[in-house]
Amino acid sequence: FLLCVTCPFPVYSLCCQCGVSIPPNAANMCVGCLRAQVDITEGIPKQGTVHFCKQCERYLQPPGTWIQCNLESRELLALCLKKIKASLSKVRLIDAGFIWTEPHSKRLKLKLTVQKEVINGAVLQQVFVVEYIIQSQMCEDCHRIEAKDFWKAVVQVRQKTLHKKTFYYLEQLILKHRLHQNTLRIKEIHDGLDFYYSSKQQAQKMVDFLQCTVPSRSKSSQRLISHDIHSNVYNYKSTFSVEIVPICKDNVVCLSPKLAQSLGNMSQICVCIRVTSAIHLIDPSTLQIAEIDGNTYWRHPFNSLFHPKQLEEFIIMDISRVQEKKKGAGAGARSNKHTLAEAWVQKTSELNTDRQYFCCTHLGHILNPGDLVLGFDLVNCNLNDEFANKMNPHSIPDVVLIKKSYDRTKRQRRRNWKLKELERDREGMESDDERQYQDFLEDLEEDEAIRKNINIYRNADIPVESDTDDDGPPRISLAEMLEDLHISQDATGEEGANMMT
Repeated sequence: FLLCVTCPFPVYSLCCQCGVSIPPNAANMCVGCLRAQVDITEGIPKQGTVHFCKQCERYLQPPGTWIQCNLESRELLALCLKKIKASLSKVRLIDAGFIWTEPHSKRLKLKLTVQKEVINGAVLQQVFVVEYIIQSQMCEDCHRIEAKDFWKAVVQVRQKTLHKKTFYYLEQLILKHRLHQNTLRIKEIHDGLDFYYSSKQQAQKMVDFLQCTVPSRSKSSQRLISHDIHSNVYNYKSTFSVEIVPICKDNVVCLSPKLAQSLGNMSQICVCIRVTSAIHLIDPSTLQIAEIDGNTYWRHPFNSLFHPKQLEEFIIMDISRVQEKKKGAGAGARSNKHTLAEAWVQKTSELNTDRQYFCCTHLGHILNPGDLVLGFDLVNCNLNDEFANKMNPHSIPDVVLIKKSYDRTKRQRRRNWKLKELERDREGMESDDERQYQDFLEDLEEDEAIRKNINIYRNADIPVESDTDDDGPPRISLAEMLEDLHISQDATGEEGANMMT
């Protein structure tokens, strides 16, 4: 208020429109007349629309981004304000908030407070409501899921083996690197997986990832779907075929003489101890190790002599560690994690006989007399292999030991960890698939190098036991496990409201 020079009383003026006594201001008008003359919200839309997908419960943020927002959340408020951002550029936004509406009313109401400088520098503040109508619209991701044939590229991963250890390992790598997020559909068939994508670039990224993680080869083809002669636009469906080498962990293989010589004159009969980006082989008679990548394998292919169902159980009758042998000319590197030993073994099915077998093994560090071990009998079998049939019979060992045998029931009961699985279309897990999956879990417990590439999660349903049981089977320590994360709060740190359905 202005004060009179001669007296302490405030000086009032009359509104130029209605004559009401008001404190002096730059416009010389009362608030009512000023609002009647000037509407600072002119040009700001009082109604709008937002698009909501019922399937995934996401809102459309133009031009093509779908975001997850809870009702009356900070993210949803920002989304609504962006729709009138251009109109708000001429005023100053003071406050914004939601007015409660029934969730099933398909309405959102925003209460906005704005300011603007009007006549002769006077600042006018006004409150108004903007109403948004929620319209249902299926997002592109949900549309592709519903229309299962709406795909532009497919990656067909195949491996011609009876065991799926390599596929289980590959599945964990895909989950760890989140390569499955862009897939429209994952379909499991008898000898592999099919990954469907909406673009050829995403499928090519998957093929590049597979070639870097497992030894494989690939080829591609495409089929013309449609052609617009006016705009010269072609619509293709691309198919990428990826074939993984048909060798799995614990397979006994017979190398070609040329390949064995190039690997440091190692024996032709070797054991596959691991399959990562290369095939890791070990010579059980010398501990010599070698790695064979995909390109080398396809130039010098070889097959597995046995499949896992042919594993037999042996008992260690006597075993003695062997001092390190001298390396021959051109010999390659030897394993430092294994111990060479000579053992006399007997089949558990022939305990009532006196027949024993002599063999060299790379498992001398974990085997003792009386232990049970799984292996392959090469004496009483017919080796239908191109390279094995040409070998000197004296160079073929009688028995090849693969791994120590433990009580599977006890291992499953004490297993306090778990793995995640890909969501895929399949008829159901067969009993043989369940056995193979248990074999893969046991391999993870026994091989630390493989565990480093996989996310292992703590299973809260199994009580924690001591990890100092040296006589039992190998176990995974708690330090190697991750906590399974479950997010149940919104971005504001509070429990989000239920989404509209």
